[in-house]
Amino acid sequence: MVESGVSVDLLTYGQGQDVDLPGVRLFRTPALSWFGPVRVGPSALKALHDVLVALWAVALLLRNRYDFVHAHEESVFLARLLKPLFRFQLVYDMHSSLPQQLVNFQFTSSRLLIRLFERLEQASLTDADAVITICPELARLAIDRMPDPTRHFLIENSVLDEVRLKHRPQSTPESDATEPSVPRDRPLILYAGSFEPYQGLHLLIAAFAKLRERCPDAFLLVIGGLPEQVRQVGALASEHGLDGHCIVAGRVPQHVARRFTQRATSLVSPRDRGCNTPLKVYEQLASGIPLVATRILSHTQVLNDQVSILVEPTVNGLAEGIFESLHDSDRRQRVVAGALALYHEKYSRAAYGRAVRSVLDLIAQGHPRPHPSFVVSYYASEAVATSVTSEESTASPSR
Repeated sequence: MVESGVSVDLLTYGQGQDVDLPGVRLFRTPALSWFGPVRVGPSALKALHDVLVALWAVALLLRNRYDFVHAHEESVFLARLLKPLFRFQLVYDMHSSLPQQLVNFQFTSSRLLIRLFERLEQASLTDADAVITICPELARLAIDRMPDPTRHFLIENSVLDEVRLKHRPQSTPESDATEPSVPRDRPLILYAGSFEPYQGLHLLIAAFAKLRERCPDAFLLVIGGLPEQVRQVGALASEHGLDGHCIVAGRVPQHVARRFTQRATSLVSPRDRGCNTPLKVYEQLASGIPLVATRILSHTQVLNDQVSILVEPTVNGLAEGIFESLHDSDRRQRVVAGALALYHEKYSRAAYGRAVRSVLDLIAQGHPRPHPSFVVSYYASEAVATSVTSEESTASPSR
């Protein structure tokens, strides 16, 4: 947006490190660090942070005149209420269906609360001047419920720009951790992402144990996860007899994760359920390394058999797919070539920029005042952190 002449005020949670974003004024709420880190999915802590975001948002709107507000996830509920009072246009950045999140993360079984979120989400889709979704399945859900689907824009988070921190980062568990020592003379299978249950790491660990019956020299590196999750997955690997053949590491800095990606023989995405495309898929497509992924909607709305090795979300399916990625050189070359072509055609930075400009063009058509640039206040519902290993963690750069 800044590259298109937009002046941006960014409001986000207090946790995390500031990213170098020229043309952006950053506002943070208190970090509330004594309550612990903000985790993936709905939580009472996020609700508390959202209250602070709401107060800061009102203060900003009272002091500034904004042409439009770009509201991310649940922040749209507040923005929709403030829209008629402050007369801004509203862009709803819909990264997920929030009622579905309440169920998928087992946050609540209350039909009353789920129904409330369904009504709020529907009202936001109806009242927003533009709606952005990040994957085809979410786009379908939004379009089916919008009174004017021409206001919908599918913008998949495929930009691979390096995250540049504004200040030298303070010491963190990620930056202090010793880089995993991975043998260079063994085929490396790499998983990098969150350790949430839907990621299918239990399948991956069991599949790798089975793979070693045919490929005893293979080595598995698993990057990401919170400390307790790392301990749990590490214990699972030990139960499968993988000591010395698998390292379960925690979060690592972005440059370390990317270095291991380039060293890998194969990449894996073993997710066993869900409909949102994992953001890591776009980087995996552009990596030049063959990707083994499960044949579920999360993957197949972007991936196909020409750009990846798709397998059933089972232990046997993953083991066979990884074996093929290691030993079928013709298949490796075909899927890598297909993946690179697909990324440059549909998901490159240029394609992303065109999609963003199309949103700005729509907003400009409905704006009554001929300002030379827009000003946007963006309510981010995720913290900004130092290390980037996954699409679900709080390691995402501000957007």
